[in-house]
This record gives sequence, C-alpha cells and structure tokens, in this order.
Amino acid sequence: MARAIVVIHGPNLNMLGRREPEIYGAMTLGEIDAALAARAEAAGANLRSFQSNHEGALVDYIHDMAWDADGVIINPGALTHYGLSLRDALAMLKSPIIEVHISNVYRREAFRHTSVVAPVATGQIAGLGWRGYMLALEWLLDA
Repeated sequence: MARAIVVIHGPNLNMLGRREPEIYGAMTLGEIDAALAARAEAAGANLRSFQSNHEGALVDYIHDMAWDADGVIINPGALTHYGLSLRDALAMLKSPIIEVHISNVYRREAFRHTSVVAPVATGQIAGLGWRGYMLALEWLLDA
C-alpha cells in the first residue's frame, strides 16, 4: 500500500509569493504543493495538502485526514506560538510529525522563538525556505 503523507499549512501561507518575499521567498503555496506532490508521486506515495487561516479548520482536517497518515508535515504559521488546540490535535497522532518554517524563526522577533508544536513534533526544520518542506518529505519517505 502507498504511503500517505499529509501537508498542513497554517494562517497566511496562502499568501506565499506575495507576502514579504524577502523573508518567505517567491514560491507560491501552489508551487510548493505541486513540487511536493510530484516528489511523493515519484516515490509511490500519496500526498494531500491543506491550508486554512482558521485553527478549527486545521484541527478538523487533522481529525479527518491525518489520523491514519504515515507522516505529517506542518507549517503552523503564527499558530506555532499559541495554537494549543492545534498542538493537542497533533499530539493524538501516532505518525511522525515534521514542523517546518520557511524563515529561521530563531533569528526573528522573540515571540517567534517559542513553539507549542515542537514538543509533539518528531523534528523541526526552519530557515531553509520552501526546500524545508522537501527535506521533511524526504525524511518521511525514508522513515
């Protein structure tokens, strides 16, 4: 059976490509998802992506789609720092979770240095641009 990988994008990530390109780069969310889907398909895996600006919608998606996934890649956006219901939904999962941040959050404002998601994540990738997603996918495909 093909591996199932879920990619979850939090608030404002739908604006990639237009939002502060000096921080987040020029790639759009659609381009990132397409690159991930192509790599997953080449490896024989099924990849589903979801983005929402609403924490409850992300929690619902995790309940509905990530429960049986073989791996989860999540960029929680600003919910990284205070999204406790998102953190609790992720904590219920048995699959590996990789937290991804396009920018190096530890070189930015102090409030960005704390992640409520990190304690329930298997690993974290930050500061490598959109390629952080690809590195997370490669790790999950290898796990």
